[in-house]
Amino acid sequence: MSMGGFERLEAAAEAVRQRAGGAVHTAVVLGSGLGDFAGKLTSAVAIPYGDLPHWPESKVIGHSGRLVIGDVAGRRIAALAGRVHLYEGRDPSDVVFATRVMGRLGVKHLILTNAAGGVNTGFSSGALMVIDDHINLQGTNPLVGPNDERLGARFPDMTEVYSRRLRGIADEAAAAAGVPVSHGIYAALLGPSYETPAEIRYLRTIGADAVGMSTAPEAIAARHMGLEVLGISCISNMAAGILPEPLNHAEVLETTHRVRGAFMALLEGIIGRL
Repeated sequence: MSMGGFERLEAAAEAVRQRAGGAVHTAVVLGSGLGDFAGKLTSAVAIPYGDLPHWPESKVIGHSGRLVIGDVAGRRIAALAGRVHLYEGRDPSDVVFATRVMGRLGVKHLILTNAAGGVNTGFSSGALMVIDDHINLQGTNPLVGPNDERLGARFPDMTEVYSRRLRGIADEAAAAAGVPVSHGIYAALLGPSYETPAEIRYLRTIGADAVGMSTAPEAIAARHMGLEVLGISCISNMAAGILPEPLNHAEVLETTHRVRGAFMALLEGIIGRL
């Protein structure tokens, strides 16, 4: 981490702390088209990213760019509506800045959500997948560079990036809410172009069930800091070559809009059980 990086994290964490209205132990990162969940929070404080010191702002459609702290299922949580991505030309430290601020804020559980392409041909558009593990094919890692021991060890263990305990809680919440979920492996690619049919065949061969352009850097940074991580993908479209039509971002937003009721019920059930 670059010189002064830790101080920037602390400044942002302090700015959030002053407005949070209480301790926050859970944070949820809302992926493309899933930002509506932030509107469900009661007694909420909404902070545009631009109002927080050093906070990188996303320019992606479907990402609103605000931090909302409020209550859901009897818990005070932070909802991050919008994230930055490597494909925007960002430094990996920008991509995980929000994650690290949450860690410095005292957050213990990080729920990462995303819209992803279905690689597993058993999936259909609108399915919700609990991430069991990931394959990082983005060509970089947020921990590259000098290590700041205040954040974590130089060589962190990645045996269980996505907490077995939290995955169990997700299954309980899904059953209670009557929301079907599957489990699988998420492959993270750089983007921003969607994958080719040949790349999708490759991903299927190496064991991926879903593919996207986020989540892995945040999960790595969170584990580096000792946070417990849960990942949920909304399968917003079937990946290239599975169906005979081209892919587009509008379809992604349309699908996430369609499943948002089930998605919100699942998130609420998980948070209430933490």
